[in-house]
Amino acid sequence: MLVTLVLLVFGVMLFDMRGRLKAAEHRLALLEGGIGDAPFPARYRRADGDGDDDAGVKTAAPASVVERRVAMDTAPPHPMPAVVIDRRSSEGETHSPARSASDEVREIDAPFPPDDGEKAEGIDMAVERPARPSFSFEDLFGRRLPIWAGGVTLAVAGVLLVKYSIDAGLLAPLVRVVLGLLFGGALIGGAEAALRLEDRVRDARVRQALAGAGLATLYAAILAAHMLYGLVGPGIAFAGLAGVTGLAMALSLRFGAPSALLGLVGGLAAPALVEAGQPNVPLLSCYLALAVGGLCVLSRTQRWMWLGVSALVGGAGWGVVMLAMGALDWASSLSVGLLVLMLGMALPVLAFSGTRAALLRMGAAVAAAGQMAALVATGGFGLLQWGLFGLLSLMLVWLGRDAALRPLAAIGAGVALLLAAVWPQPEMGHFALVMLGMVAIYGGAALLRVWRGALIEAGQIAGLALGGFAVALGQCWRVGLDGEFALLALAAAGLPGAAVAMGWRCGTRREDARFVTLASAAALLLVVAGGLGLPEWTLAMVIAAVAAGLLRLAALAEDRRVEWSGWGFAFGALVVLAGSDDVVRLWGEAADEPGWQGVMRWAAGAAMAALFAWRARFAEGRMVAQGVAVLLAYGAVAQAVPALWVPVGVALGLAMLAEGARRLAVGRMAPALGVALALVALWAAWPLGIWLGRVLLSLVGEPVLVRDLPGISEVAWRIALPAMALGLALWRGGSAVDAVGRRIGCCVAAVLGGAAAHVAFKQLFALGSLAEVTRLALAERTLWEAVLMGLGFVALRGRIALARFHPLRKAGENVERAVGTCLIAAGLGHLLVYSVVLHNPLWFPQAVGHWPLLNLLPVVLALAFVALKVADGWSRRMADGVRMALIALFGVALLRQLFVGSLLTVRGVGQVEDILRSVLALALAIGFLLWGIRGQAQAANARDWRIASLLLMLFAVAKVFLFDASGLTGLLRIASFLALGFSLIGIGWLYNRLLREPVNNSATIAA
Repeated sequence: MLVTLVLLVFGVMLFDMRGRLKAAEHRLALLEGGIGDAPFPARYRRADGDGDDDAGVKTAAPASVVERRVAMDTAPPHPMPAVVIDRRSSEGETHSPARSASDEVREIDAPFPPDDGEKAEGIDMAVERPARPSFSFEDLFGRRLPIWAGGVTLAVAGVLLVKYSIDAGLLAPLVRVVLGLLFGGALIGGAEAALRLEDRVRDARVRQALAGAGLATLYAAILAAHMLYGLVGPGIAFAGLAGVTGLAMALSLRFGAPSALLGLVGGLAAPALVEAGQPNVPLLSCYLALAVGGLCVLSRTQRWMWLGVSALVGGAGWGVVMLAMGALDWASSLSVGLLVLMLGMALPVLAFSGTRAALLRMGAAVAAAGQMAALVATGGFGLLQWGLFGLLSLMLVWLGRDAALRPLAAIGAGVALLLAAVWPQPEMGHFALVMLGMVAIYGGAALLRVWRGALIEAGQIAGLALGGFAVALGQCWRVGLDGEFALLALAAAGLPGAAVAMGWRCGTRREDARFVTLASAAALLLVVAGGLGLPEWTLAMVIAAVAAGLLRLAALAEDRRVEWSGWGFAFGALVVLAGSDDVVRLWGEAADEPGWQGVMRWAAGAAMAALFAWRARFAEGRMVAQGVAVLLAYGAVAQAVPALWVPVGVALGLAMLAEGARRLAVGRMAPALGVALALVALWAAWPLGIWLGRVLLSLVGEPVLVRDLPGISEVAWRIALPAMALGLALWRGGSAVDAVGRRIGCCVAAVLGGAAAHVAFKQLFALGSLAEVTRLALAERTLWEAVLMGLGFVALRGRIALARFHPLRKAGENVERAVGTCLIAAGLGHLLVYSVVLHNPLWFPQAVGHWPLLNLLPVVLALAFVALKVADGWSRRMADGVRMALIALFGVALLRQLFVGSLLTVRGVGQVEDILRSVLALALAIGFLLWGIRGQAQAANARDWRIASLLLMLFAVAKVFLFDASGLTGLLRIASFLALGFSLIGIGWLYNRLLREPVNNSATIAA
């Protein structure tokens, strides 16, 4: 410990001496003129004669050198005295610029030096700057170190002399000790003599070395008397060491810092060097207080900061040692506590001043708080220890008057709360007394300073209120005490609440976060009080009410920081609601609790969110709060109605929102409407997904059976009614959103309505098996396509007043045309995809009817031609191509129906049917040709019909020659060729006559 203490002392000394050395160098440079560009002091050489050296440069003969020292800050208003040094040398000697010991110095009145360029008569202006001081080898080892080495040597000589006497047995132990004391006293006397003969000695280090050696000899003699020879007991030895320490402090006033250093080391090491069985803690504390106090006083008077810091660190170290011994009785605890107070509070205030004083005082106070906390913990948390900690707290609060030391009170409050938290099984009365005392000390001081100080006082009040309640709850809570602790939380909220009330009229409360810190702490304690004092299911309501109160307080206080705190509590209410058991009702499941409690919870949350959406200043937050309010209102509805009615309630809520949004600006309620629309879509997502999945499978030829679709009741509640409500919302509140929002709403309504209508239509035929699909699928599809096309034509005719539909009012007739065209296109597309491509009766088993021509095939063809009439406006050529294909396919289908009946997929083709197919191809070719010739003057695409005619003709020729010639026999083969021949002649004649192409008679003549 001694070595550690010595190293610590030397470290502090070096740190302190560094600043002193810099200051001394600065002052020396000022005195010697080494700073800045000032020309003073300068040396003016007055030449009595001039001469040239070898280099041709003029050198001055013996001259007078004038040196002037001028203050650096201001110039004197009158000439200042100068020092004139005359250097004389014999003729022929070279002039040396160095100053000799025989120089004659005299003081004269000299004017200011001439300006630049000014030539004074007989004056050679040669300005020289002095070199900075440096330490040479000769100066260090010849002038500085030997004296200190001599002092150390004297001390060693004394030790060796005593050792020699011991080894030789010349002196008895008592005589040795007495001689050591006398030798030490003699050395100190020599130091005094050196001081009195200062005019002869002229070196302060001589007396310092003698005094240091004498003090070291006295310490050694006393320790030898106790530890080596046992001549004196611990008490006498301790008293002797203390006396030497006091002597060292006294001698330091005469001989300087070395004596103080020896007194510091010896005084702090004395208790450890004097062995004793059971230390007397009160006596040791008293000694340390006196020793450290004396050293601190000496440090202040002599301005030796290193001495005071080292003394306090050593005293704190002894405090740790005494606390580590443990099992302190009443007197020991009191003495150690008072020592800690003195070392950590009183002495730093006395010993230190200047720029570093605040930092040192804070460090000492923090160390004292830690040691006092250790004293309380090791002392069994008795009232005496807590009383000492209370004294420390009062001192910390008193030191907090200084702005630089204000954190000390907060540190003390934190240590107090930590101690109270680790107090093992406290007695209720003692615990309450301690907590009230700490709140009174720290809270009262913070209340007085909070609106004159800074944020740290507000944090201290909030920490005391929250931390104190948390510690009390952790230490004293028992089952059945919720009501009492709810009242305690309300009382704790009164502390920051009182601070808020005190600062209401303070003009600076908006400049920092003090107000919001206090308000948030009070709000949190109110939430805790509500959670403890009210039923558990009301917690979300309490948080929502507190959040709304903070929002209102922010408006009254004109402090946006309070609003941000309210947003935080609002988020907490959402978290509590999301963690409740009744959240399962939001997706249609039943909860365990009664619904009315959930209604109150979710309604309170919705009201809170609506208030934030209405009154908050945070614009983006208002938008979010709108959606959250709708979501929470939906949660309240989900708690109140059966699961079957929840989607209907959501849809009605959407309609009500749209009705209310009509009175507001466009887009004001867009977030709320968007969330409501999303809820409607989510409820419809499951049945809509099932329906969409079956529709997608039908695109690969899989029939849609009614058993694979969602139930009609589910579709009605979750798709149909929400679709109607959405349509109502668009009708009544379409102006509340922009064009994009209206389009999105219309698309969602169209998808939902279309899906519901399709599922409802599928219930008419109720196709549940493949046999029913074969029997009724074509009829079902034809009817569905007819309905779609019929509605489309009705819309095109203007029979549906779509222009009166508010979201579409600006579009007028265009929207009616668009809706009608979309319906007709949907019907035509359905017909082409399913009835023509995927489920064509020619290759998919579909019953078309038993009566020739009086079956479903002409109906399908007629629907297609009616729809293609509208398609002419899109692309006439494409529509004609579809017509040609449909005519050919349905001609083959009608021919097939004549021979096989309702199902056209029967295997096998007779010879008559085969010949009639060729005839049909030729007939269609002739018909296409006639249609193309007839429409040549009217339609630009009449040529397409003629090309199709030629293709059919080629098909018929190929069929007759390749298939009929080999497959038919007898009259049938002859008839086939005859028909083909006459048809070809007729087609050629038609081309030649009706198109009026010129006849090439030259070929005929040549023939």
